[in-house]
Amino acid sequence: MKKLFHMRMRWVLIFWMFVMSAIAYLDRVNISIAGNAVQQEYGFTNVQLGWVFSAFVVGYALFQAPGGRLADRFGPRWVITGGVIWWGIFTTLTALVPSGLSFALWALIAVRFLLGLGEAVVYPSSNRLVANWIPSNERGIANGLIFAGVGFGAGITPPIITFVLVRYGWRWSFFVCAIIGTLAGVIWYLLARDDPKEHGWVSEEERRLIEAGLPQAANTLEAHVTLPWRTIFSSKDVLAVAASYFTYGYVAYIFFTWFFIYLSRVRGLDLKASSFYSMLPFLAMASCSPLGGWIADKLTRRYGRRVGRCGISVVGIGLSGIFIALATQVESAQVASVVLAGGAGALYLSQSSFWAVTADIAGPSAGSVSGLMNMGGQIGGAVTATLTPFIADQLGWTASFLVAAGLCGLGSVAWLAVNPYAQLVDTRRPSMEEVS
Repeated sequence: MKKLFHMRMRWVLIFWMFVMSAIAYLDRVNISIAGNAVQQEYGFTNVQLGWVFSAFVVGYALFQAPGGRLADRFGPRWVITGGVIWWGIFTTLTALVPSGLSFALWALIAVRFLLGLGEAVVYPSSNRLVANWIPSNERGIANGLIFAGVGFGAGITPPIITFVLVRYGWRWSFFVCAIIGTLAGVIWYLLARDDPKEHGWVSEEERRLIEAGLPQAANTLEAHVTLPWRTIFSSKDVLAVAASYFTYGYVAYIFFTWFFIYLSRVRGLDLKASSFYSMLPFLAMASCSPLGGWIADKLTRRYGRRVGRCGISVVGIGLSGIFIALATQVESAQVASVVLAGGAGALYLSQSSFWAVTADIAGPSAGSVSGLMNMGGQIGGAVTATLTPFIADQLGWTASFLVAAGLCGLGSVAWLAVNPYAQLVDTRRPSMEEVS
């Protein structure tokens, strides 16, 4: 087994983070597929069911930065393992709330909120893993593979949950998700280590390759401490990336929340056609996320991080806005669906750059910084969940998509303010030169 992973252990961990990413998505959206059954059993109104859905997003968004801080302090191995156990428990508890309970609504809201807290640690912790394990010029493809799990999870979730739900009931769909997640977490704990030096399956050659590819900040005194929040919030680069990720989240969540309804109610596609065409954006996301990371790494090696990281983000997000705007002018529902899927794919070309840059500039505080960034993205998602239909009601769905296209433009421009070579340091602490 050890020989099998020779010079490849870092990619084994990245592959398993891809698996964990897909499972996290499975546990996140299973309730939306089981939503009709849940609503009927508890007698919830649409608004009340919406509260249950939103509870997860609120918990998930609020705990991004603290979850990243935990990964910086205690390491991604233990934090992800703890997170998996946590979300396994609360996924199970979702199915154990009795239907006759007088406060069943509030019980489910609390359970889903707490589930969101547990799942919030996944991506900031994965970025902390990337900061320790992946050379800078490989971080694009590494993050691209991890976030391809989102699209993959979106693809496998409906058939898995539907299959279990139809045959065994909606509660068993949650039990199955909890079991799958727990097994994946056990394997993760056995495979992972926080640092390549701690892993017995890492060859000396691979260890040297990793260390040679880490940013130079790893050799400074600041690399051994977690940066204070004041330092993180005062960085224009962090704020610019977080602002861009807000627009990214706003646009991405349109596909996660309203795209199916848009195709069926607005574009007039039947259920079968809507189901087919609504999968196109997720297929585009799953394929373009690693593709964008691969392109970004190639450009980074040849032209540097400003072109390889910032450039791919400017182009990808900007191109997404163009696709989305063009789709509103297309009469054919089928063609519009394909064009919008192109917008989703273009958006995900930039996905890996967000996480690669935060790993590069933050180093040992990559969990905290990427958690703050991802919180911005989740807030964007929460905003689009309510603002998109509001704009559609007032001005029409064309206006909703044009607003998203405009935000893509702002998110693209924000990357022009990012210096991918910047290094976050705590100015209160002496540098190695001052100490010596």
